[in-house]
Amino acid sequence: MKGVRVIGSGLIGTSIALALSAKGIPVQMVDSDNGRAALAQDLVGSADIGEIDLVVLALPTSHLPPVIRQQFSLYPKSAFIDVGSVKTKPLDEVKKVPGLARRFCGTHPMAGREIGGPEAARSDLFQGRPWIYTPGADCNPDVISLVIELIELLGATPIRMTASEHDSAVALISHLPQIGASLIAKQLRFGPEGWLALAGQGIKDTTRIAASDPALWREIISMNRDQIRPLLKILSKDLDQLIDDFDDDDAVETFIEEGRAGRGRIPGKHGGRARDYIFVPIVIEDKPGQLAALFQECADIAVNIEDLSIEHSPGQFTGLVTLALSKDDASRLAEHLALKGWNVHPSR
Repeated sequence: MKGVRVIGSGLIGTSIALALSAKGIPVQMVDSDNGRAALAQDLVGSADIGEIDLVVLALPTSHLPPVIRQQFSLYPKSAFIDVGSVKTKPLDEVKKVPGLARRFCGTHPMAGREIGGPEAARSDLFQGRPWIYTPGADCNPDVISLVIELIELLGATPIRMTASEHDSAVALISHLPQIGASLIAKQLRFGPEGWLALAGQGIKDTTRIAASDPALWREIISMNRDQIRPLLKILSKDLDQLIDDFDDDDAVETFIEEGRAGRGRIPGKHGGRARDYIFVPIVIEDKPGQLAALFQECADIAVNIEDLSIEHSPGQFTGLVTLALSKDDASRLAEHLALKGWNVHPSR
């Protein structure tokens, strides 16, 4: 890869550029907002670029048709990709331009943040994340090879799908959750301030993506409504059933269990099977070096921390660290820490 032109200086476009620049690949940032383009280019580095063999279209899908036509006329031998959340409609637009379908491959990195703009960009945004690519039937093999090279350079895992399969998949695992989070967060508008002050991590986790950009999601939902609508009907039917059965404790328990089972199907680390972890609570003193010492204890006996949480109130002289580990690692760590004098509590 000799040189890359990124059209769109938002979170995804600038994150791609940062990651490529870190690999020594020159990147030129372009945006209709000159200020955003300048900020992104300053973050990425020099725009001294020669041959452009890849054009990344990191802009709203609705803006894609005129931009890709213009870029294809300038760089007809380059490869072209988009990074939008919907793949069928861009491919339909590409087919209208003679010769472009051979140089275009739709892609969608399954990564992001609830905040946008070049200032939110991260060079490691795609590390370990799936990155879907959806080449059309006419896409040239050299373009597909370049797309795979890009994805792997950025630390992501390439996954090939058809455009229609992609759109159905993201409707379920991305677009429906966004709508659900927004529906729940909408109810918070009517709660007294004193109640909201009691909010814990559960409601924060559940509504995190409700802070997403409304204009962006207006477009995504509009572009993929045919795949989202049937899922909303199923969701509505389940909600109606829950309301009808709400006085039946067994039915409510079944409803919760079915949700638990659905969540259990989400793969665990590295795409492997989801695991039930054991949680080891450890009370530590609020002083420098305690977390580092605890992690060193884990390293000393070669246990792998899968996840962790830290609870600490202002002014409190102790904090609670809860480590998530496999069953065997949890047992070994708890015994080791107890022998070393750490304030470890029974696992759960």
